[in-house]
Amino acid sequence: MLKTAFGRYINNFKGFTHEVWILTLITFINRAGTMVLPFLSKYLKENLHFSYGEVGWIMVAFGLGSMLGSWLGGKLTDKIGFYKIMVFSLFTSGILFILLQYITTFWGLCFGMFIIMAISDMFRPAMYVSLSVYAKPENRVRALSLVRLAINLGFTAGPTLGGLIILGMGYQGLFWVDGSSCIIAILIFAFCIKEKKKTPVAIDGSVSKTEPTSIYKDKPFWMLLFISFITAMVFFQLFTTVPLYHNEKYGLTEFQTGVLLSINGLLVFLLEMPLVGFLERKKINKIKNIFYGSLCIAAGYYILLLDSWVGILTINIILLTFGEIFSFPFTNAVALNRAPKGQEGQYMGLYTMSFSLAHIASSKTGLEIIEYYGYAANWFVMGSLGLLAILCCIWLNKMIHTEQKQ
Repeated sequence: MLKTAFGRYINNFKGFTHEVWILTLITFINRAGTMVLPFLSKYLKENLHFSYGEVGWIMVAFGLGSMLGSWLGGKLTDKIGFYKIMVFSLFTSGILFILLQYITTFWGLCFGMFIIMAISDMFRPAMYVSLSVYAKPENRVRALSLVRLAINLGFTAGPTLGGLIILGMGYQGLFWVDGSSCIIAILIFAFCIKEKKKTPVAIDGSVSKTEPTSIYKDKPFWMLLFISFITAMVFFQLFTTVPLYHNEKYGLTEFQTGVLLSINGLLVFLLEMPLVGFLERKKINKIKNIFYGSLCIAAGYYILLLDSWVGILTINIILLTFGEIFSFPFTNAVALNRAPKGQEGQYMGLYTMSFSLAHIASSKTGLEIIEYYGYAANWFVMGSLGLLAILCCIWLNKMIHTEQKQ
Protein backbone atom coordinates (compact mmCIF):
# COMPACT_ATOMS: atom_id res chain seq x y z
CA MET A 1 0.00 0.00 0.00
CA LEU A 2 2.77 2.41 1.01
CA LYS A 3 4.82 1.39 -2.02
CA THR A 4 1.84 2.10 -4.33
CA ALA A 5 1.27 5.52 -2.78
CA PHE A 6 4.97 6.35 -3.12
CA GLY A 7 4.92 5.21 -6.75
CA ARG A 8 1.96 7.48 -7.52
CA TYR A 9 3.73 10.38 -5.83
CA ILE A 10 6.90 9.81 -7.90
CA ASN A 11 4.83 9.64 -11.10
CA ASN A 12 3.95 13.30 -10.64
CA PHE A 13 7.62 14.12 -11.22
CA LYS A 14 7.86 12.22 -14.51
CA GLY A 15 7.52 13.51 -18.05
CA PHE A 16 9.57 16.70 -17.75
CA THR A 17 12.26 17.67 -20.24
CA HIS A 18 15.86 17.89 -18.99
CA GLU A 19 15.70 21.67 -19.48
CA VAL A 20 12.88 21.88 -16.92
CA TRP A 21 14.96 19.93 -14.40
CA ILE A 22 17.96 22.23 -14.97
CA LEU A 23 15.70 25.28 -14.50
CA THR A 24 14.41 23.72 -11.29
CA LEU A 25 17.96 23.08 -10.05
CA ILE A 26 19.20 26.62 -10.71
CA THR A 27 16.03 28.05 -9.14
CA PHE A 28 16.74 26.02 -6.00
CA ILE A 29 20.41 27.13 -5.93
CA ASN A 30 19.37 30.75 -6.52
CA ARG A 31 16.66 30.77 -3.82
CA ALA A 32 18.80 28.90 -1.29
CA GLY A 33 21.50 31.41 -2.11
CA THR A 34 19.35 34.43 -1.27
CA MET A 35 20.22 33.71 2.36
CA VAL A 36 21.09 37.37 2.94
CA LEU A 37 17.44 38.35 2.78
CA PRO A 38 16.13 36.74 6.02
CA PHE A 39 18.99 38.40 7.93
CA LEU A 40 18.97 41.75 6.12
CA SER A 41 16.94 43.70 8.70
CA LYS A 42 19.03 42.24 11.53
CA TYR A 43 22.27 43.09 9.68
CA LEU A 44 21.14 46.68 9.03
CA LYS A 45 19.99 47.22 12.62
CA GLU A 46 22.67 45.45 14.66
CA ASN A 47 25.78 45.65 12.50
CA LEU A 48 25.29 48.99 10.73
CA HIS A 49 23.26 50.55 13.59
CA PHE A 50 20.47 52.06 11.50
CA SER A 51 17.22 53.13 13.17
CA TYR A 52 14.01 51.15 12.63
CA GLY A 53 12.77 53.94 10.36
CA GLU A 54 15.92 53.81 8.22
CA VAL A 55 15.72 50.01 7.99
CA GLY A 56 12.10 50.40 6.88
CA TRP A 57 13.06 52.81 4.08
CA ILE A 58 15.84 50.50 2.88
CA MET A 59 13.28 47.66 2.71
CA VAL A 60 10.92 49.94 0.76
CA ALA A 61 13.76 50.54 -1.73
CA PHE A 62 14.17 46.75 -1.84
CA GLY A 63 10.47 46.29 -2.71
CA LEU A 64 10.40 49.09 -5.30
CA GLY A 65 13.47 47.64 -6.99
CA SER A 66 11.76 44.26 -7.11
CA MET A 67 8.72 45.80 -8.82
CA LEU A 68 10.86 47.64 -11.39
CA GLY A 69 12.88 44.48 -12.06
CA SER A 70 9.74 42.42 -12.66
CA TRP A 71 8.38 44.98 -15.14
CA LEU A 72 11.72 45.57 -16.87
CA GLY A 73 12.45 41.84 -17.09
CA GLY A 74 9.11 41.24 -18.78
CA LYS A 75 9.59 44.02 -21.34
CA LEU A 76 13.17 43.02 -22.19
CA THR A 77 12.28 39.32 -22.39
CA ASP A 78 9.90 40.10 -25.25
CA LYS A 79 12.51 42.28 -26.99
CA ILE A 80 15.74 40.24 -26.70
CA GLY A 81 14.63 36.84 -25.34
CA PHE A 82 14.42 35.14 -21.95
CA TYR A 83 17.81 33.41 -22.24
CA LYS A 84 19.91 36.60 -22.35
CA ILE A 85 17.87 38.20 -19.55
CA MET A 86 18.30 35.18 -17.25
CA VAL A 87 22.07 35.05 -17.82
CA PHE A 88 22.49 38.81 -17.35
CA SER A 89 20.25 38.96 -14.28
CA LEU A 90 21.81 36.15 -12.25
CA PHE A 91 25.42 36.87 -13.18
CA THR A 92 25.19 40.62 -12.53
CA SER A 93 23.15 40.33 -9.32
CA GLY A 94 25.69 37.76 -8.07
CA ILE A 95 28.51 40.29 -8.46
CA LEU A 96 26.39 43.06 -6.91
CA PHE A 97 25.50 40.94 -3.86
CA ILE A 98 29.23 40.44 -3.21
CA LEU A 99 29.84 44.21 -3.52
CA LEU A 100 26.89 45.08 -1.27
CA GLN A 101 28.93 44.27 1.87
CA TYR A 102 31.15 47.29 1.17
CA ILE A 103 28.23 49.77 1.19
CA THR A 104 27.51 51.06 4.70
CA THR A 105 25.78 54.44 4.28
CA PHE A 106 22.00 54.87 4.40
CA TRP A 107 21.54 56.43 0.96
CA GLY A 108 24.12 54.08 -0.52
CA LEU A 109 22.18 51.06 0.73
CA CYS A 110 18.83 52.48 -0.43
CA PHE A 111 20.27 52.94 -3.93
CA GLY A 112 22.22 49.67 -3.79
CA MET A 113 19.24 47.54 -2.71
CA PHE A 114 17.04 49.18 -5.33
CA ILE A 115 19.53 48.44 -8.15
CA ILE A 116 20.27 44.88 -6.96
CA MET A 117 16.59 43.93 -6.75
CA ALA A 118 15.81 45.63 -10.07
CA ILE A 119 18.43 43.43 -11.75
CA SER A 120 17.81 40.30 -9.67
CA ASP A 121 14.03 40.22 -10.22
CA MET A 122 14.38 40.58 -13.98
CA PHE A 123 15.06 36.84 -13.70
CA ARG A 124 11.53 35.87 -12.62
CA PRO A 125 9.41 36.78 -15.68
CA ALA A 126 12.17 35.50 -17.97
CA MET A 127 12.24 32.17 -16.10
CA TYR A 128 8.44 31.78 -16.38
CA VAL A 129 8.59 32.44 -20.12
CA SER A 130 11.40 29.88 -20.45
CA LEU A 131 9.08 27.28 -18.90
CA SER A 132 6.49 28.05 -21.57
CA VAL A 133 9.14 27.10 -24.12
CA TYR A 134 10.97 24.17 -22.50
CA ALA A 135 8.02 22.44 -20.76
CA LYS A 136 5.58 20.26 -22.66
CA PRO A 137 2.11 21.84 -22.98
CA GLU A 138 0.43 18.93 -21.20
CA ASN A 139 2.53 19.26 -18.04
CA ARG A 140 3.31 22.96 -17.97
CA VAL A 141 1.25 23.65 -14.83
CA ARG A 142 3.12 20.80 -13.10
CA ALA A 143 6.39 22.34 -14.32
CA LEU A 144 5.37 25.63 -12.71
CA SER A 145 4.60 23.71 -9.51
CA LEU A 146 7.96 21.94 -9.70
CA VAL A 147 9.75 25.31 -9.86
CA ARG A 148 7.57 26.58 -6.98
CA LEU A 149 8.66 23.50 -5.03
CA ALA A 150 12.30 24.37 -5.69
CA ILE A 151 11.64 27.94 -4.51
CA ASN A 152 10.04 26.66 -1.29
CA LEU A 153 12.88 24.21 -0.63
CA GLY A 154 15.41 26.95 -1.34
CA PHE A 155 13.74 29.35 1.07
CA THR A 156 13.67 26.56 3.67
CA ALA A 157 17.34 25.68 3.26
CA GLY A 158 18.58 29.27 2.84
CA PRO A 159 18.03 30.63 6.37
CA THR A 160 19.55 27.52 7.94
CA LEU A 161 22.65 27.73 5.75
CA GLY A 162 22.77 31.48 6.28
CA GLY A 163 22.76 31.10 10.06
CA LEU A 164 25.60 28.59 9.90
CA ILE A 165 27.65 30.85 7.59
CA ILE A 166 27.15 33.85 9.90
CA LEU A 167 28.35 31.79 12.86
CA GLY A 168 31.41 30.55 10.99
CA MET A 169 32.34 33.42 8.68
CA GLY A 170 30.28 36.45 9.71
CA TYR A 171 28.07 38.55 7.46
CA GLN A 172 30.89 39.08 4.94
CA GLY A 173 30.90 35.34 4.27
CA LEU A 174 27.15 35.49 3.75
CA PHE A 175 27.45 38.10 1.00
CA TRP A 176 30.22 36.10 -0.71
CA VAL A 177 28.25 32.84 -0.65
CA ASP A 178 25.04 34.58 -1.74
CA GLY A 179 26.67 36.25 -4.73
CA SER A 180 28.66 33.15 -5.68
CA SER A 181 25.53 30.96 -5.67
CA CYS A 182 23.90 33.24 -8.27
CA ILE A 183 26.98 33.02 -10.51
CA ILE A 184 27.25 29.21 -10.10
CA ALA A 185 23.54 28.78 -10.89
CA ILE A 186 23.72 30.72 -14.13
CA LEU A 187 26.94 28.98 -15.24
CA ILE A 188 25.13 25.64 -14.83
CA PHE A 189 22.25 27.05 -16.89
CA ALA A 190 24.52 28.38 -19.66
CA PHE A 191 26.50 25.12 -19.95
CA CYS A 192 23.51 22.74 -19.78
CA ILE A 193 20.79 24.58 -21.72
CA LYS A 194 21.02 26.01 -25.21
CA GLU A 195 18.95 29.02 -26.23
CA LYS A 196 15.67 28.02 -27.85
CA LYS A 197 13.23 30.24 -29.68
CA LYS A 198 10.35 27.85 -30.13
CA THR A 199 6.88 29.41 -30.14
CA PRO A 200 5.12 28.64 -26.83
CA VAL A 201 1.97 26.51 -27.07
CA ALA A 202 -1.13 27.35 -25.03
CA ILE A 203 -1.78 25.31 -21.91
CA ASP A 204 -5.55 25.28 -22.10
CA GLY A 205 -7.61 26.69 -24.92
CA SER A 206 -10.40 27.59 -22.53
CA VAL A 207 -8.44 30.55 -21.19
CA SER A 208 -6.09 31.23 -24.11
CA LYS A 209 -5.82 34.62 -25.76
CA THR A 210 -3.64 34.66 -28.84
CA GLU A 211 -4.74 37.87 -30.66
CA PRO A 212 -1.99 40.51 -30.48
CA THR A 213 -3.38 43.47 -28.53
CA SER A 214 -2.35 45.95 -25.88
CA ILE A 215 -1.88 44.29 -22.52
CA TYR A 216 -3.64 47.27 -20.94
CA LYS A 217 -6.88 46.43 -22.81
CA ASP A 218 -6.93 42.81 -21.59
CA LYS A 219 -9.60 43.22 -18.89
CA PRO A 220 -9.71 39.55 -17.80
CA PHE A 221 -5.93 39.63 -17.27
CA TRP A 222 -6.18 42.73 -15.06
CA MET A 223 -8.90 41.02 -13.06
CA LEU A 224 -6.56 38.03 -12.67
CA LEU A 225 -3.78 40.38 -11.49
CA PHE A 226 -6.13 41.87 -8.92
CA ILE A 227 -7.01 38.39 -7.64
CA SER A 228 -3.30 37.44 -7.53
CA PHE A 229 -2.47 40.62 -5.63
CA ILE A 230 -5.24 40.16 -3.04
CA THR A 231 -4.60 36.46 -2.41
CA ALA A 232 -0.83 37.03 -2.16
CA MET A 233 -1.17 40.05 0.14
CA VAL A 234 -3.50 38.16 2.46
CA PHE A 235 -1.41 34.96 2.34
CA PHE A 236 1.85 36.80 3.16
CA GLN A 237 0.38 37.73 6.55
CA LEU A 238 1.49 34.21 7.44
CA PHE A 239 5.09 35.44 7.55
CA THR A 240 4.52 38.89 9.09
CA THR A 241 1.58 39.38 11.48
CA VAL A 242 0.77 35.71 12.21
CA PRO A 243 4.12 34.96 13.96
CA LEU A 244 3.63 38.10 16.10
CA TYR A 245 0.15 36.86 17.01
CA HIS A 246 1.58 33.49 18.04
CA ASN A 247 3.76 35.18 20.62
CA GLU A 248 1.52 38.00 21.84
CA LYS A 249 -1.70 36.00 22.12
CA TYR A 250 -0.47 32.50 23.01
CA GLY A 251 3.10 33.09 24.21
CA LEU A 252 4.69 30.79 21.63
CA THR A 253 8.48 30.85 21.32
CA GLU A 254 10.33 31.44 18.03
CA PHE A 255 11.01 27.71 17.87
CA GLN A 256 7.33 26.79 18.30
CA THR A 257 6.34 29.32 15.62
CA GLY A 258 9.05 27.90 13.36
CA VAL A 259 7.65 24.39 13.82
CA LEU A 260 4.15 25.63 12.94
CA LEU A 261 5.36 27.49 9.85
CA SER A 262 7.31 24.41 8.75
CA ILE A 263 3.92 22.68 8.32
CA ASN A 264 3.38 25.00 5.36
CA GLY A 265 6.61 23.97 3.64
CA LEU A 266 6.08 20.28 4.42
CA LEU A 267 2.53 20.20 3.03
CA VAL A 268 3.55 22.09 -0.10
CA PHE A 269 6.39 19.61 -0.61
CA LEU A 270 4.17 16.55 -0.12
CA LEU A 271 0.89 17.64 -1.69
CA GLU A 272 1.28 20.36 -4.31
CA MET A 273 2.63 18.22 -7.15
CA PRO A 274 0.14 15.35 -6.62
CA LEU A 275 -2.82 17.73 -6.30
CA VAL A 276 -1.85 19.82 -9.32
CA GLY A 277 -1.24 16.62 -11.32
CA PHE A 278 -4.66 15.29 -10.31
CA LEU A 279 -6.44 18.55 -11.19
CA GLU A 280 -4.64 18.68 -14.54
CA ARG A 281 -5.64 15.11 -15.38
CA LYS A 282 -9.28 15.84 -14.46
CA LYS A 283 -9.09 19.02 -16.60
CA ILE A 284 -10.78 21.03 -13.88
CA ASN A 285 -11.29 24.70 -14.75
CA LYS A 286 -8.28 26.67 -13.54
CA ILE A 287 -10.39 29.61 -12.39
CA LYS A 288 -12.39 27.20 -10.25
CA ASN A 289 -9.16 26.02 -8.60
CA ILE A 290 -8.24 29.65 -7.84
CA PHE A 291 -11.75 30.09 -6.41
CA TYR A 292 -11.21 27.16 -4.02
CA GLY A 293 -7.80 28.56 -3.06
CA SER A 294 -9.31 31.95 -2.22
CA LEU A 295 -11.99 30.20 -0.15
CA CYS A 296 -9.34 28.36 1.88
CA ILE A 297 -7.38 31.58 2.45
CA ALA A 298 -10.49 33.46 3.62
CA ALA A 299 -11.44 30.61 5.97
CA GLY A 300 -7.86 30.50 7.29
CA TYR A 301 -8.19 34.03 8.68
CA TYR A 302 -11.81 33.92 9.80
CA ILE A 303 -10.99 30.88 11.92
CA LEU A 304 -8.46 32.93 13.91
CA LEU A 305 -11.43 34.88 15.31
CA LEU A 306 -12.16 31.73 17.38
CA ASP A 307 -9.27 32.53 19.68
CA SER A 308 -10.17 30.42 22.72
CA TRP A 309 -8.15 27.36 21.55
CA VAL A 310 -4.47 27.30 20.53
CA GLY A 311 -5.19 24.46 18.07
CA ILE A 312 -6.72 26.95 15.63
CA LEU A 313 -3.17 28.07 14.82
CA THR A 314 -2.48 24.69 13.21
CA ILE A 315 -5.81 24.78 11.33
CA ASN A 316 -4.94 28.30 10.16
CA ILE A 317 -1.60 27.10 8.70
CA ILE A 318 -3.25 24.12 6.98
CA LEU A 319 -6.03 26.21 5.41
CA LEU A 320 -3.61 28.86 4.17
CA THR A 321 -1.34 26.17 2.71
CA PHE A 322 -4.19 24.61 0.74
CA GLY A 323 -5.12 28.11 -0.39
CA GLU A 324 -1.56 28.56 -1.65
CA ILE A 325 -1.56 25.18 -3.43
CA PHE A 326 -4.88 25.80 -5.19
CA SER A 327 -4.27 29.47 -6.04
CA PHE A 328 -0.68 30.27 -6.94
CA PRO A 329 0.21 27.60 -9.56
CA PHE A 330 -3.05 28.26 -11.42
CA THR A 331 -2.95 32.07 -11.38
CA ASN A 332 0.56 31.62 -12.79
CA ALA A 333 -0.64 29.26 -15.50
CA VAL A 334 -3.63 31.40 -16.52
CA ALA A 335 -1.45 34.53 -16.70
CA LEU A 336 1.09 32.76 -18.93
CA ASN A 337 -1.61 31.25 -21.09
CA ARG A 338 -3.39 34.55 -21.77
CA ALA A 339 -0.23 36.10 -23.22
CA PRO A 340 -0.34 36.54 -27.02
CA LYS A 341 2.75 35.37 -28.90
CA GLY A 342 5.59 37.82 -28.40
CA GLN A 343 4.06 39.38 -25.28
CA GLU A 344 4.73 36.59 -22.77
CA GLY A 345 7.40 38.65 -21.01
CA GLN A 346 5.11 41.67 -20.47
CA TYR A 347 2.37 39.47 -19.05
CA MET A 348 4.65 37.59 -16.68
CA GLY A 349 6.41 40.83 -15.72
CA LEU A 350 3.12 42.36 -14.53
CA TYR A 351 2.16 39.06 -12.87
CA THR A 352 5.36 38.96 -10.81
CA MET A 353 4.93 42.67 -10.04
CA SER A 354 1.60 41.86 -8.39
CA PHE A 355 3.48 39.63 -5.92
CA SER A 356 6.16 42.27 -5.30
CA LEU A 357 3.44 44.85 -4.58
CA ALA A 358 1.68 42.33 -2.33
CA HIS A 359 4.91 41.90 -0.30
CA ILE A 360 5.15 45.67 0.19
CA ALA A 361 1.46 46.11 1.09
CA SER A 362 1.02 43.01 3.24
CA SER A 363 3.05 43.76 6.35
CA LYS A 364 2.36 47.51 6.29
CA THR A 365 -1.41 47.04 6.03
CA GLY A 366 -1.59 44.26 8.61
CA LEU A 367 0.61 46.03 11.17
CA GLU A 368 -1.29 49.32 10.81
CA ILE A 369 -4.64 47.57 11.41
CA ILE A 370 -3.23 45.71 14.43
CA GLU A 371 -1.74 48.88 15.92
CA TYR A 372 -5.01 50.82 15.80
CA TYR A 373 -7.73 48.15 15.99
CA GLY A 374 -6.14 44.89 17.21
CA TYR A 375 -5.56 41.41 15.82
CA ALA A 376 -9.25 40.44 15.53
CA ALA A 377 -9.88 43.37 13.19
CA ASN A 378 -6.92 42.34 11.03
CA TRP A 379 -8.13 38.76 10.72
CA PHE A 380 -11.62 39.99 9.80
CA VAL A 381 -10.24 42.35 7.14
CA MET A 382 -7.95 39.66 5.68
CA GLY A 383 -10.76 37.09 5.60
CA SER A 384 -13.03 39.64 3.91
CA LEU A 385 -10.36 40.37 1.29
CA GLY A 386 -10.29 36.61 0.66
CA LEU A 387 -14.06 36.76 0.05
CA LEU A 388 -13.50 39.65 -2.36
CA ALA A 389 -11.06 37.43 -4.29
CA ILE A 390 -13.77 34.73 -4.43
CA LEU A 391 -16.28 37.18 -5.95
CA CYS A 392 -13.63 38.33 -8.43
CA CYS A 393 -13.02 34.69 -9.48
CA ILE A 394 -16.73 34.35 -10.31
CA TRP A 395 -16.58 37.61 -12.26
CA LEU A 396 -13.41 36.54 -14.09
CA ASN A 397 -15.00 33.24 -15.12
CA LYS A 398 -17.95 35.12 -16.61
CA MET A 399 -15.63 37.55 -18.43
CA ILE A 400 -13.74 34.65 -20.03
CA HIS A 401 -16.96 32.87 -21.07
CA THR A 402 -18.23 36.11 -22.63
CA GLU A 403 -14.91 36.56 -24.44
CA GLN A 404 -15.09 33.05 -25.91
CA LYS A 405 -18.58 33.64 -27.31
CA GLN A 406 -17.50 36.73 -29.23
